Amino acid sequence: MTENKPGHFKIHATDGNARRGTLTTAHGTIETPVYMPVGTQGSVKAVSPRDLRDIGSQIILGNTYHLYLRPGDELIARRGGLHKFSTWDRPILTDSGGFQVFSLESIRKISEQGVEFRSYIDGSKHFFSPEKVISIQKNIGSDIMMVLDECVGYGNDREYTDRSLEMTTRWARRCREAYPVGSGDQLMFGIVQGGFHKDLREKSLEQLAEIPFEGYAIGGLSVGEPIPDMYDILRHIAPKLPQDKPRYLMGVGTPLDILEGIADGVDMFDCVLPTRNARNGTLFTSMGKVNIKRAEYREDDSPLDPNCDCYTCRTFSKAYLRHLYTAKELLSYQLNSIHNLRFFLKLTEQARAAIETGTLADLIKRYQSVYPVPTR
Repeated sequence: MTENKPGHFKIHATDGNARRGTLTTAHGTIETPVYMPVGTQGSVKAVSPRDLRDIGSQIILGNTYHLYLRPGDELIARRGGLHKFSTWDRPILTDSGGFQVFSLESIRKISEQGVEFRSYIDGSKHFFSPEKVISIQKNIGSDIMMVLDECVGYGNDREYTDRSLEMTTRWARRCREAYPVGSGDQLMFGIVQGGFHKDLREKSLEQLAEIPFEGYAIGGLSVGEPIPDMYDILRHIAPKLPQDKPRYLMGVGTPLDILEGIADGVDMFDCVLPTRNARNGTLFTSMGKVNIKRAEYREDDSPLDPNCDCYTCRTFSKAYLRHLYTAKELLSYQLNSIHNLRFFLKLTEQARAAIETGTLADLIKRYQSVYPVPTR
């Protein structure tokens, strides 16, 4: 596959299991490892496309479930696709909506054909089949489409998890058949499930690897499990994913989670944590977390993080950021989100450089010194 053809993935350097690579898409080449800001409804909350470009965002996420319900994928298609509609000219990945549907346990029903669910907006009834979610993502026009899968929660028994991963494989095959290789410039990733059973994870991977996807994701983590359990599964399965394809860890994202994933060979990450925490006044810095609402910052004229190059840190003091937050000013959401997203983007930039120089272990130790090992 030529380097300028969507789907081309090249590894440029390694450090243990960690990989430094590039992935070509229809809207640009992505440097990996990469953090992807989450724009669930075609918008990264409180942050404009201009700001996203300024802080170095290479790719953002949209969500099939939410965009299907509002404003509707057909409306987006009539607007020329999500890139044109949202004025974002860089790559977009769309989740299939499976996680959102399956998290609404009381208002959905699963069958071999797909999932029947009710809208959280108006209670109307809808149905997602594997073919339907691919049709929706084609209308959205994302660069990377995800297959429909069942996300099994922590604590489900082995028998259910086994049946679920078998169905996920069948759904994945139907997704690929709905958009065969060579159909167009959109890429499609399969999703490895199997819960917290290592042999079932391997079974899921073995089945999915037989289907020609352009990338492979790890789903079903960060679903309420203890951190050691998540890391145990991640360390076991991530290095086993196809070496010549990008690897995506879905919805996992404290700074140490991302660094752990990178060390295990994962290339792509997303999480709502940076923007959600920003709106709650919790900010990530090179010295550790800052709770900007604390009274100690009331007259603190220093920048939030002197080691950060974002607009927020270059321009405003902690005192002003605290004032905005306590006054419930909307600008607080914007400035805090810009900073937190820049922190996560810079984290993966540093990881890429560390892999090239063989110093990833040193980078991880540096972050461990200011961010305690997370617990749930």
